[in-house]
Amino acid sequence: MEAFNCIKTRRSIRKYLQKAVEFDKVCLILDAAAKAPSSGNLQDYRFIVITDKNKIRLIADHCSEQYWISEAPLLIIVCSDIERTESYYGLRGQRLYSIQNAAAAIQNILLSAHALGLGACWIGSFDEGFLSSEFGIPEKVRPQAIIPIGYSAENPEEKDKCQLNSIVYFNAYGNKIKNLNALLHEYNKEIERYIKQADPVVDNTIDKIKHKTKHFIKKAKESMNRKKSQ
Repeated sequence: MEAFNCIKTRRSIRKYLQKAVEFDKVCLILDAAAKAPSSGNLQDYRFIVITDKNKIRLIADHCSEQYWISEAPLLIIVCSDIERTESYYGLRGQRLYSIQNAAAAIQNILLSAHALGLGACWIGSFDEGFLSSEFGIPEKVRPQAIIPIGYSAENPEEKDKCQLNSIVYFNAYGNKIKNLNALLHEYNKEIERYIKQADPVVDNTIDKIKHKTKHFIKKAKESMNRKKSQ
């Protein structure tokens, strides 16, 4: 799958077919995750693959009532070796770089799963203490996310995304290019913007036309009635 199309068409999937994920696809996903960028190339991310259905159901019970997770045939718990990152970058490494590195790996997991015809979802709400205790995760290793993966049993619609011109600035925060859509050749978005701006004018014009049309019909009927009475 072409990269931009993969990014554009990826969706968060929360319903799965009861079909196992092939091991070779799991390996490809993990290999993609391991190739994510990391601070100083420390590669401090760690991955726990869960295929045991009982353990998957148990995890689902500790994810803020997201019980649909139990339907997934496979989970990947993404962790950060915080001790490793902290030893190189101190507190900033512990609090920021370890999270950034894991997030990069997570995005690779989501995109590679989609490219392989699978569905996945990024879960960040879970009982961290439970995961660490249940799966023997060391004290200096922190669970960052749970990724359910499987063949999708749904086809979610594309969600509305904010326009680039509302989130992109140039050279300083808040500096915008007025017609960014035109610059990016997104002329359809620029046309939509003008239509929305013109809506009040268009509505007013339509009302005037309706009023004049009613007036003309009324006068025409009155004229016809006069001719009939003559």
